[in-house]
Amino acid sequence: MTIWLSALLAEQAPAILVTVAHADGSVPREAGARMLVTASRLHDTIGGGHLEYVAERMARAMLAQAPDEAGAQRRLERLPLGPTLGQCCGGVAFLAFERVEPAGHGHFQNIAEALARNAACLRRVPLDSPAPPLLEPAPANAGPTRFISDAQGARWLLDVCAPPAAQLYLFGAGHVGAAIVRAMAGLPCQIIWVDEREDMFPAQLPANVRMEATDTPEALVAAAPGHASFLVMTHSHALDQTLAEAILRRERTGWFGLIGSKTKRISFERRLRQRGITDERLAGMVCPIGIPGIAGKEPAVIAIAVAAQLLQLWQAQAAAGATEHGKKQQA
Repeated sequence: MTIWLSALLAEQAPAILVTVAHADGSVPREAGARMLVTASRLHDTIGGGHLEYVAERMARAMLAQAPDEAGAQRRLERLPLGPTLGQCCGGVAFLAFERVEPAGHGHFQNIAEALARNAACLRRVPLDSPAPPLLEPAPANAGPTRFISDAQGARWLLDVCAPPAAQLYLFGAGHVGAAIVRAMAGLPCQIIWVDEREDMFPAQLPANVRMEATDTPEALVAAAPGHASFLVMTHSHALDQTLAEAILRRERTGWFGLIGSKTKRISFERRLRQRGITDERLAGMVCPIGIPGIAGKEPAVIAIAVAAQLLQLWQAQAAAGATEHGKKQQA
């Protein structure tokens, strides 16, 4: 689950969910970014800075109101960053404020369960009414989070809650694997962390990490979605090779990284060719891993280099997908 959603379901008092309903021009965060404001804490972020400070004050003022007062349930605010907030961005952020009582957690529990199934939801939130929000599976052409006005002039927040498009299957819970999990905690991705040694996993995992303790990791390779990325760094070179072969035999793989030196790559290429893996597939195996120019071998250094490499990849894929979606919409 995401940070704001986990915090909301754990909250036992009213809270305000702040959503970027529309971003016009240069603003700190994109439409769909969210922040949860409780009486004493903030969870997640809509970009920080003065915009977030003002949004926090507005949300706390709503919490201080009686639930039946005007504007205490939901509101939509237009905030120009330049003239109103004195920020240099110059864009305009439209923020939706939504009061959530503990009695309304069922709506969000349904979202959490859908995300756990890797399914996207579309929330229809009436901004001018205290009526309960509606929840439905998000259609393929749902588009981004936004607000609209219906034929009667009523405003609605159409809020898309989707699992991260980026999925990383990380094999190995050693020092480097643990460092990568720490470095990527909170990033817009889902990590499936795999090792046969259950005692190697920490007691507390980040919200975007799911643990899989199994002695048949190849089964997870076979079951992974076509766009999934793989990172192999187990305690055994023999297991690394087994996983590499299973990954390279898949019909589709988003990205495949193998920890090791150039010497390890040469050795693995020779062995995998003997097992029928083509040079074309071997060319897609990234080894050594990490963006160029970062040469340290400390686990934390490797983790930062790999996290940056994956973010570059995923953002390029997202940009290409957005371009393709725009072309289809125009057609």
